Amino acid sequence: MSASDHGHTPAAWTGVTIAFIGFCISGAFVVMAKPVGFWAGMVVVALGGVVGLIMRSMGMGQAPKSASKPQAQRA
Repeated sequence: MSASDHGHTPAAWTGVTIAFIGFCISGAFVVMAKPVGFWAGMVVVALGGVVGLIMRSMGMGQAPKSASKPQAQRA
């Protein structure tokens, strides 16, 4: 996977880091049996996705690649 540069961008790292923090918050509040804290952590997880998308739209993500590659014609 390292050869494909999948996720090696500031947008990806930031989004995943924020989502991971939200996951940890939710997990802690599940153990403490506090539903409000769990949902607050889930909001942080969703915020990580939004931040990643915003950063990608600002040009900090991976450049889009062409969808199709030209194929060589066979005789």
